[in-house]
Amino acid sequence: MSIINKAAAIGGGVIGAGWVARLLLNGIDVSIFDPDPEASRKVGEVMKGARRAYKQMLAGGLPKEGKLTFAKTIAEAVADADFIQESVPERLDLKHKVLAEIDAHAPANAIVGSSTSGIKPTDMQVAMKKHPERLVVGHPFNPVYLLPLVEIVGGEQTFPEAIEVAKELYASIGMKPVVVRKEIEAFVGDRLLEAAWREALWLVKDGICTVEELDDIMRYSFGLRWAQMGMFQVYRVAGGEAGMRHFMAQFGPCLKWPWTKLMDVPEFNDELVDLIATQSDEQAHGLSIRELEKIRDDNLVAIMEALSKQNKGKGWGAGALHKDYTRQLAKLAAKKTPAKAVAKAKATKPAKKAAKPAKAEKPTKAGKADKAKKSKKKG
Repeated sequence: MSIINKAAAIGGGVIGAGWVARLLLNGIDVSIFDPDPEASRKVGEVMKGARRAYKQMLAGGLPKEGKLTFAKTIAEAVADADFIQESVPERLDLKHKVLAEIDAHAPANAIVGSSTSGIKPTDMQVAMKKHPERLVVGHPFNPVYLLPLVEIVGGEQTFPEAIEVAKELYASIGMKPVVVRKEIEAFVGDRLLEAAWREALWLVKDGICTVEELDDIMRYSFGLRWAQMGMFQVYRVAGGEAGMRHFMAQFGPCLKWPWTKLMDVPEFNDELVDLIATQSDEQAHGLSIRELEKIRDDNLVAIMEALSKQNKGKGWGAGALHKDYTRQLAKLAAKKTPAKAVAKAKATKPAKKAAKPAKAEKPTKAGKADKAKKSKKKG
C-alpha cells in the first residue's frame, strides 16, 4: 500500500485545517501555506479539538505527531511533498491560480487532491500544464479528522493509476475512499445534501417548522438510521420480508405525488437569511462555535465507538473502519521513542517519592515524640 511520507496543505480554513490535523495525528509531517495572518491561530484551534477527540479514541496515548511547518509560498510548501491537498475557497479562478503553482513546483510523482465540494476536476486540470494526470478530487466531510469518507473523482486527464494511488493514500490515514464513477458537479454527497437543504429552506420559510424543530426531526429519527445503514439498506428493511422490491412497489407511486418543492428554489434574500440566522442563534442557546464543535466531536466519537462494538465485535459500518483506524493509531503510538518515555518516567518519579514520605513521616515522628514524653513522665 502507498503511504504518505511528507504532505503539503494549501489552504488552512475549516477543511484545510481538518486535513492538517488528520495528517499530523497520523505522524505525518505537513507543510502548509495560507496567506491569512490568522492561519496559525486558526489551525491551532482545530488541532486542539482534534487532539481532544483522538484522546477519547486512544486511551493508551496518541502517536507522535508529525511536524507542522508554515511555508511562505506555495512553492516552498510543496517542494518535497508526495501528497498535496488543496483546500482554497470555491472559486474556479483561484483554483486555477493555485493548482498552476502547485503543478509547477511539486515533484512529478506527487498526488494532488482538491477538497472542492462541487467543481469538476476536468475544469480545474486546464491550469496544470505539466502533470494534470495526477489531479483528483478528494472531497471530505467536516470534521475531516473524524469523519472518514472521502469522495474521489477523476477528470478527463486523470490517470487511472493516480486514482488507485489516491485511494491507497487516503486509506492509509484511516479514511473510507469512494470513487465516484462519473464526473458530475457536486459529486454524490453534496447532491444529496443540497436536495435536503433546499427542501429544508422551504419548510422553514413557509412556517411549517423552525430550524430547531427540523433538526430534531432529523436527529431523533432517520438521522440515527442513516448513521449505521444508509438510505437504501434502511428502505430494504422497511420493505419487510419481501425486501426492496416490495418497498419500491409500495412507496414508488409516492414519487409522483406533489409532496416536494425540490425543483423550486426559494428566493435567497435578506429576509430568508435573517429568518434562518435568527432561529439558528436561538437554537444554539448561547453556545459558541468551539463549544458546539466539542459537542459534535464527542457525539461522533461515541457513535463510532458504539458501532465498533456491533456485529459480534467486528464493528458495523463506520464503526468497523473506526475499529481498524484506532488499532492503526495505537500501533503508531507504540512506536514513540523509548528515550522520551524513560525521560518522562524519570521526571515524574521523584515528585511522587517526595510527596509520599512528607505525608507519612510527620504523623509518625509526632507519635514517637508523644510516646517518649509519656514514658519519661511514668519513669
